[in-house]
Amino acid sequence: MTLSEPLRRQLVALLGADWVRDDSVTRFSYRCDGLTLHPSLPAAVVFPADREQVVGVVKLLHAADVCFLPRGAGTGLSGGAVPEEGAVIIELVRLNHIGAVNELDRTIEVGPGVVNIHVSNAARAHGLYFVPDPSSQKACSVGGNVAENSGGPHTLKYGVTVNHIVGLEVVLPDGSVHCIGGDAWNAPGCDMAALLIGSEGTLAIVTSIVCRLTPLPAAVQTLLAVFHDVQQACEAVSAIIRAGIVPAALEMIDNTVIRAIEQTISAGFPTDAEAVLIIELEDTPAGIGDELSAVRAILNQVGTHEIRVAEDEVARARIWRARKEAFGAIGAVSPSFYTQDGVIPRGALPRVLAKVNEIGREFGLTVANVFHAGDGNLHPLILYDAHDAAQVEAVHEVGRRILELCLAEGGTLSGEHGIGLEKNRLMDQVYSQLTLDHMAEVRAVFNPNQRLNPGKILPQPGRCSDIKSVAALRAKSGIQV
Repeated sequence: MTLSEPLRRQLVALLGADWVRDDSVTRFSYRCDGLTLHPSLPAAVVFPADREQVVGVVKLLHAADVCFLPRGAGTGLSGGAVPEEGAVIIELVRLNHIGAVNELDRTIEVGPGVVNIHVSNAARAHGLYFVPDPSSQKACSVGGNVAENSGGPHTLKYGVTVNHIVGLEVVLPDGSVHCIGGDAWNAPGCDMAALLIGSEGTLAIVTSIVCRLTPLPAAVQTLLAVFHDVQQACEAVSAIIRAGIVPAALEMIDNTVIRAIEQTISAGFPTDAEAVLIIELEDTPAGIGDELSAVRAILNQVGTHEIRVAEDEVARARIWRARKEAFGAIGAVSPSFYTQDGVIPRGALPRVLAKVNEIGREFGLTVANVFHAGDGNLHPLILYDAHDAAQVEAVHEVGRRILELCLAEGGTLSGEHGIGLEKNRLMDQVYSQLTLDHMAEVRAVFNPNQRLNPGKILPQPGRCSDIKSVAALRAKSGIQV
């Protein structure tokens, strides 16, 4: 499905011919996000330059009864930016303004198209930074972080994106503009920002974001703990937390990923290790030595093979580069891979990792692991060949089985990647039908005709042409929009 000619002319008049793309190459390029297993061609991709143009585009599409969805850098891994057939993608990369740092309130206002790491770069001279740091932070956009409530390695100590946003400017599917929150932390009334953050572009399109900034740590120590046994590495994670120590980051990497890293960037990780833990400690200069000693003692007690402490910033950066580029490094050992995002209780790590690998072997696929061990957020990487139809079918089944395993262990479907269209069919295994109906009712208040990013999060049909179910929900709840 492509744009009608009258609608295309209206969009070109608003944005200019260069910023309305419906050629086959552009449409193919935008058929998926970081999840490549569910591609779908958009009718077109449009590139507004500011809020006024976003409003204009939304009003035109709304009037034409055309579905649409926002997109940032396209690094998402749950299909949240994959268009329903015939939908128009509103690409927000041009909304990339970075405001001045407010040192007193520790905030900065940025556009949704700003790359995550650029926020910290802008704040660093003021002794501040933006905490959420997904592995894709050199590419992912802040708007995407807001949409998915992204995390990163430092989630363990500091929380996810919702803990670092104080205000939003949003455009609803009818083109109306609203400001949520403000320049100060904890605005009175209902926490509408928390409702919108993590809603995966199904409630509103974000056009400006007030980020909360955090002071740079006074002292940092980064360790690499080497294990010849994965279970010992898992025991170390639990032992550190049980001792009352909350590292800034506590990450695990298994042997498959270690070997891939060493083939690509040569970080100096031991390729005979079954697993390594990256442990980052932050404290005052006076207190960090005691914390380092306590962690060393715990690691020695559980049987760590080797403990390496980064002796300077260069060594620390080398360790973190290996972690941040681990997903990309997998390309050295597999033509394709599928990243999962389940969450489990920390205590279940040893048996769940063993079962995850068993599931992979059952289907003849290798599963590599690199993940946020401190908060139990797993990221199994299922290696496969996208040109092999049998392997593609198998990878879907392995992914489903892994998520169901997480649920059986008392976990949930996502820690930071979102539900999108990847996991929406499993939502009824987490929530009752009544709860899912309530979620749909909330969505209907903001997005009554499901024109905005349909088909995501909830398991029921989501196409914008399928209005009856939404109308029924609204009538049942008495909601007026």
